[in-house]
Amino acid sequence: MGCCESSFFKETLSGKDHRHAQNRPSNGTATTVSAVGDGAGGGVPTFSEFSFSDLKSATNNFSSEFIVSESGEKAPNVVYKGRLQNRRWIAVKKFTKMAWPDPKQFADEAWGVGKLRHKRLANLIGYCCDGDERLLVAEYMPNDTLAKHLFHWENQTIEWAMRLRVALYIAEALDYCSTEGRPLYHDLNAYRVLFDENGDPRLSCLGLMKNSRDGKSYSTNLAYTPPEYLRNGRVTPESVIFSFGTVLLDLLSGKHIPPSHIPSYVMLGIPKHEEAPPTPQHPLSPMGDACSRMDLTAIHQILVMTHYKDDEGTNELSFQEWTQQMRDMLEARKRGDLAFRDKEFKTAIDCYSQFVDVGTMVSPTVYARRSLCYLLCDQPDAALRDAMQAQCVYPDWSTAFYMQAVALAKLDMHKDAADMLNEAAALEEKKQRGGRGP
Repeated sequence: MGCCESSFFKETLSGKDHRHAQNRPSNGTATTVSAVGDGAGGGVPTFSEFSFSDLKSATNNFSSEFIVSESGEKAPNVVYKGRLQNRRWIAVKKFTKMAWPDPKQFADEAWGVGKLRHKRLANLIGYCCDGDERLLVAEYMPNDTLAKHLFHWENQTIEWAMRLRVALYIAEALDYCSTEGRPLYHDLNAYRVLFDENGDPRLSCLGLMKNSRDGKSYSTNLAYTPPEYLRNGRVTPESVIFSFGTVLLDLLSGKHIPPSHIPSYVMLGIPKHEEAPPTPQHPLSPMGDACSRMDLTAIHQILVMTHYKDDEGTNELSFQEWTQQMRDMLEARKRGDLAFRDKEFKTAIDCYSQFVDVGTMVSPTVYARRSLCYLLCDQPDAALRDAMQAQCVYPDWSTAFYMQAVALAKLDMHKDAADMLNEAAALEEKKQRGGRGP
C-alpha cells in the first residue's frame, strides 16, 4: 500500500468527500469513530463510509496509473492512490466480492480496525461497501515501502539508525494493536512498512483485517511463512512474532532472507555434479512413478481423473450455510476444474484461489491441483506450500506427499524429495494393506 501527507489530515473530511456512516453494534446504536485516538497525536480524519462514486472519481476510475501497490498483488486486490475533491490524498484498496461476500462482515471488520488511531500506523479512515464493491480507504504514505528502500535501490542504502528506528516503530505499532485487542497481523513483511511525508516508518493497517484475503494471508516464499500457519492455515500471535523476526532479518541483511531450501553451494556459486536420486524403497504406483520421473504431464492426467472423493466428510454444512456465498465458491471451483482439465493453468490458479480464499470449505484436492498448476507455471515455492496445506487437511494422503516430492525436486532438494517420495509410497502400500487413509 502506498500512503498521504499528514498535513492534509489536519482537518476532518467535508460533507462533499464522504458521508458519515453508522456503525452497526449489536444494540443497533449508531456510532462514529473519533478523529483522534490514543497516541495518534491528532490529524487523522473520522472513520467514515465513502460512496463508490467518490472513490472512483478520486482514483480516476481506478486507473492503472494510480496503482501504488508494491507487493505484487494482482488486480483487483491492489492499492490505488486517490485525491478527493478537497485535495486530500488517500490510499484505496479494492477487493473482490468473493474475498468478502458478506457485506455486514466486511463493514463490521472495517469499523473494528477503523477505531485504531496511532502515529505508528497508516490508519484506516474509511470503507465502501456499495453493492458488490468492497474497498478500504487509508492514509496515503508518499515515500514508498521498506521493501523498496531495502531491496530496490541500487545506489542508496538505509542507515543503521533508520533500520533500528523501523524495528522500534513497528514493534510499537504491534504493541499498540495488541493492547487494543488486535494482536493478529496478516502477512507482516517489508511491503507492509510504509514511510510517511516525514520519512517516518508506519505499519499498514490493512494487515489487521481479520479475514483479509491478501494472497491467502502469507506470501508464497516459504521462508516468510510461519510454521503455525503452515500447520493450520491460521494466523496466531506466535506467527506474528515469527513474521516480525523476518522483518528484522530483512533489516539486518538488507536483502530478502534467503529461502531455507537453497543449498549453500548454490549461494556460493560452487559447481556441483548432480547425484542420481536414491532408488525408492517401496514399489511405486502410476502416480509415484510419474512423480519420480518428474513427468508433470502424466501427473496432470492422473489428477484430472482424480475426483473429489477424498473431500467427502471434510465439511458438515447446515442448510443455512448453503447461501449464495457457497454457490459462488463452488462455481469458482468448477471453473478451476474446467481450466485445469483444459491445461489453462494460470486461470485454474485464479479460480482455485477464489475458492480457497473464502475458507468455508477446505479441499485437499484443490490444493493438490493448484500445486501442480504452480509447478507448471514455474512457481515451486507456492507448489510446495499448497502440497503442505493438502497434507495438513489429510495427514496420510499420499498425493499430498507426492506433490511435495516433485516441488522439492524442482527446488533442487533431491534428498528431501527422495525421502518424501518413499514416504508417499509407504502410505500407498499401507492403504493397500487395509490401513486407514482417504
